[in-house]
Amino acid sequence: MFYLSNFNSDAKVDIFLDFKNIIVTFSVILHIYNYQLSFYPLEVQDLLKQYAAHPQVTALHTLLKSKTSRNIFLKGLNGSGAAMTIASLFSKRRGSHVCVLNDLEEAGYFYHDLVQLTGGDGIYFFPSAYRRAIKYGHVDPANEILRTEVLSTLQDPTAPFVIVTYPDALAEKVISREVLKENTLKISVGEKLDNMFVSDVLDEYGFEQVDYVYEPGQYAMRGSILDVFSFSYEFPYRIDFFGNEVETIRSFDVETQLSKEKLDSIYIVPEMTKGNRTNSSLMDSLPSGTLLACKDLAWVKERIGSIWNEEPITGDEESFADISRMRARLVTGEDFLRAALNFRRIHFGTRPAGVADATLTFSTQAQPIYHKNFDMVSDSFRNYLEGGYTLYILSDVEKQATRIRAIFEDRGENIPFTSVNKTIHEGFTDDALRICLFTDHQLFDRFHKFNLKSEKARSGKLSLSLKELNQFTTGDYIV
Repeated sequence: MFYLSNFNSDAKVDIFLDFKNIIVTFSVILHIYNYQLSFYPLEVQDLLKQYAAHPQVTALHTLLKSKTSRNIFLKGLNGSGAAMTIASLFSKRRGSHVCVLNDLEEAGYFYHDLVQLTGGDGIYFFPSAYRRAIKYGHVDPANEILRTEVLSTLQDPTAPFVIVTYPDALAEKVISREVLKENTLKISVGEKLDNMFVSDVLDEYGFEQVDYVYEPGQYAMRGSILDVFSFSYEFPYRIDFFGNEVETIRSFDVETQLSKEKLDSIYIVPEMTKGNRTNSSLMDSLPSGTLLACKDLAWVKERIGSIWNEEPITGDEESFADISRMRARLVTGEDFLRAALNFRRIHFGTRPAGVADATLTFSTQAQPIYHKNFDMVSDSFRNYLEGGYTLYILSDVEKQATRIRAIFEDRGENIPFTSVNKTIHEGFTDDALRICLFTDHQLFDRFHKFNLKSEKARSGKLSLSLKELNQFTTGDYIV
């Protein structure tokens, strides 16, 4: 046992000073640690966990579990609040979800938000199969990858997913599950398989044999190695055979030719827009328990109807010869709405479709527009802090948060905020949670671009063509 009474007065003073120095040193260390911790960005998934505890998200989850409300209206969602809510819901219940936005741009940003918030596992984008519009008749192979990837996912009735789409994509028919299954080749590591047999099947599927693959629908053979670019995946596959056995399967990058991921099994799917294989709608392929989340269901029906009534533009051999041939690839607005009403629905736009069985009201506001005016930013942030809000700055680049801190420090202001390692499209405040989720690109008035997986496949052909040009030598010629 330690007693100070056992020491004289001088010793007591020395001991007291030593303890004081220890406490001061510990306090400094703790202060430095907290200072560094406040500069370390928060994982966006941790932010999503906080939002998943939102009282209205919890109420929505409860409503969906009860199965009594088939038409739910989510009122007051602004900014990227709808994407945050769907991502939170998906983290709670998994299951199958289809989110329908009003156009390609809205859908692209919504998809990008979901990928940022969840990491992308189980998140899919379902675009139109055509470059500009179906009336031009020009199929986009990169978009075909995304559409086929969705249809392949729907082959597994237990797979959880969120599909993001828009009217132009929903207007176009897809192949049925049965036809897709008949035209899918599954290859697994360790399987007894002859590479020449695979080559014959690919020829039957309409794949083109080339020296090296750069776009969907191609395959190349070099000894025991088979490269194939399926319409069901954004990267081509490299299959290595050992005799008549599949030894390894890897995906690889077209530009660098380097392996990306080792795979146990793959599904090879041909282009499905050729011929008359498209005979059903996406809605027909969805599991019965799918939750349909729409921004404006009435607008979706109207837009699908207008596509049905458009005349095809005849310009080349890819164009539709007449309107009847184009309509053979389309569904009507009435058919879409009839199918949509068979699913449970949530609406997150300005109004519900029909009479809502339940309404959940969120209190959110879009991020204010500052136009890079940090006098306005400073006043606004201080008002939020005085109101008890926690500030979060979301950015894909950590240096941006450091830059914002430096701006405040140069102004002699102490405005605490937490940086987050991923951004969303539109920032917002939530009054229930007393949080502000602000984006750096909106603070600095920068354009924010969404990214789709199809961009990688689309860039492959160009990059490889440039590579070929760089390899030309004197005497080479192009036919």
